[in-house]
Amino acid sequence: MPATLSERVRTHRQNLRAAGLRPIQIWVPDTRAPGFAEEYARQSRLIAESASEQDDMNFIEEITRDEWR
Repeated sequence: MPATLSERVRTHRQNLRAAGLRPIQIWVPDTRAPGFAEEYARQSRLIAESASEQDDMNFIEEITRDEWR
């Protein structure tokens, strides 16, 4: 008899834990939510129009320089 879905999930999770991994949960913005695109555009404009925009971009580029190579 094949394993049930819950048995397969349990086995899979046990294998992951045995490999030294642990589960975590993260919450991210729901890009499908009503108003998301408008709020994203609003915040992007605020950043682009900020007096420190260039300093912020320089900082981001500096700390991520090695990540893009």
